[in-house]
Parts: sequence; C-alpha cells; structure tokens
Amino acid sequence: MNKIRIAQVGTAHDHAKATMESLLRQPDIFDVVGYCIPNPGFDHVIKEHHYDFSDLGVKEYTLEELLAMDDLDAVTVECEEENATRFAQMFADKGVHIHLDKPGSHGSESFEKLARTLESKGLVFHLGYMYRYNPLVMKALDMVKNGELGEICYVEAQMSVHHDKKRHEWLRKFKGGMMFFLGCHDVDLVVQFMGRQPDEVFPFNGTSWQNGVDVEDNGFAVLKYGNNASFVRTCSAEYGGFDRRQLVVCGTKGSIEFHPIEYNAGPGVLKSIAYLTTDKEENGKPFSNDVATRLESEPYDRYDTMMRSFAEYVRGEKKNPNTYDYEIALFKTFMKACGAE
Repeated sequence: MNKIRIAQVGTAHDHAKATMESLLRQPDIFDVVGYCIPNPGFDHVIKEHHYDFSDLGVKEYTLEELLAMDDLDAVTVECEEENATRFAQMFADKGVHIHLDKPGSHGSESFEKLARTLESKGLVFHLGYMYRYNPLVMKALDMVKNGELGEICYVEAQMSVHHDKKRHEWLRKFKGGMMFFLGCHDVDLVVQFMGRQPDEVFPFNGTSWQNGVDVEDNGFAVLKYGNNASFVRTCSAEYGGFDRRQLVVCGTKGSIEFHPIEYNAGPGVLKSIAYLTTDKEENGKPFSNDVATRLESEPYDRYDTMMRSFAEYVRGEKKNPNTYDYEIALFKTFMKACGAE
C-alpha cells in the first residue's frame, strides 16, 4: 500500500519532537514531507520559542506552502495548545486527515467545529492521548469489556509532576491550569474504564502557590456515576510526581492498580506495571494483598504505537474506536473538570 504523505504543523507542543521522530522511524508507513512553524514569532513562554528540528534532516516549509500542497494525506498538529484547532481546521477544510495532540483546544466551540468538519468529510480525527496506547491499559480495558472485573464501581486516576516557575506561569493561560494540561489524560482514563461520560462533574481545582504563582496547579475533580464517584488528580507541584502516577480500577469481581502507569526504561523506552486482584483464590487460599498478580509490559514507545494506529485508521485497515461524538463529549467533560464550562 502507498505510504502516507504526512507533514507536521508546529514544533512547540511538548510531544512535537517525539512525534516527528516517530514518523521518521517508520519510513515503511510514512513519507514525511516536512514541517512548518505556523507562527514563528509566537513566544511559547516555556521554551525560547520552539523545539529545534535541525538535527532531524527534515525540510521546513511555511504554513502557506503546506496548505498549497494537493498531495498531503495527513498532518500531525503539534503547535502550542491555544492555537492548535485553528491550524488543524485549515487542513481539515482541505480534506486532510488530522492527528491533533491533546487536549486540542481550550474551547468547545472550535473543537466541535473541527470534529464535525472531519466527520462530514469522512476524515480521521485522532487525538494524542498517550495512555490509550499503553499495552497494560489496553489489556485492562479488554478485561473490563470481557466482564473479568465485574461491574466497575469507580476509577481513580492521578498524573502529577513537578514544574518550574516558567511552566507555572504558562499554565495561567488556561482555565483549570493543570487539569487542562494533564488532567485531560486522567479524565479520558476514567471515561474509558467506566464506559460512558459521567452524570455530573465537580471541579475542586486549587493552587499550591509554588514559585509564588497564583495558578490552578493542584487539580482535583469528582466524576459522578449514579451513586458512585470516580476522581482525577493532577498536580504540578509534586516532587516525584512522575514516578507516582497511578490508576486504580475497582470492579465487583476484582481490581487492577497501575503503579506507575509508565516509567522510563531507557532512552525513548517505557514500561508499565500493574497489580491485579480478583475474587479467585491464589495459591490455594482466599485472595490477600501479598499474592496479587504482578503484571509488567514489554518495553514500548508510546508514539510509535500511536502513529501506527493513526496510519491504520487513515488507510482504512482499522476503525478508530474513539468516535467523533466520543471525542466531543470527552472534551466537554474535561472542560467541566477544569471549571471552564
């Protein structure tokens, strides 16, 4: 099958360089045309301006040059969050498949317009939620769908980190701060495992005043499902937060805890660890914590799996399980968690 002719729009998103490197690592799938910096004068605040691609050997174009190309199949949109849907919309209008890095926008109107444009044209709308491609998360989701954990009562998702003052100041651009920036991953995990959007969302976002910055860097939200509640927490003032990222899925027949959801196992390589407990007996005795089944993934690169999946959707080899309606509803849910809508 023909390679997918693809270009990247933007170099300022946190995942921008990793995404381009992944495309280049898969030359049997992607014909990488190049990239553009759509607004070169834009100061991203966190970095001087943008990631440096000079060592990658890819050609730089202007936004206008990429838009003028009639043979582009797809683009990855990796610019700063506040401008992402604006530039993605330009390529959607031209009939190009879109990979949009999370969270995609900071307003539902532009996000929904983009999704509906792609839907009306039969184009792929692919979001960069990296945990969707975590092998143990995928395994656990299969277990839930197969009923192995019974009815899911609640989900707890925590994703924290420690940021410097510059990042804290940047977070002030967005209502919800950390809930907007990383909490979107947590919300997606809760909704995926619960199997639907919550009945109600209650945001309790606050500030740690770390680095003397008044920003909602301590995010917490409750997602109500009937008589039960799940929660998400994300904080940018937690020392050791990256290594403590956790996910707990509790069901009537068992539970699974990811701790950590992923960890660095080498340059560009990640692994994931989870602990499974069920209502079955282990070692001839009723289950107890000391006999939990430890699960560990093989090493993986989150971006390679993500980009391969995008290619499969573009080629029509597989159907994107995350529909346009799902992405729109998810976006509105996590905006509620941000206290923005």
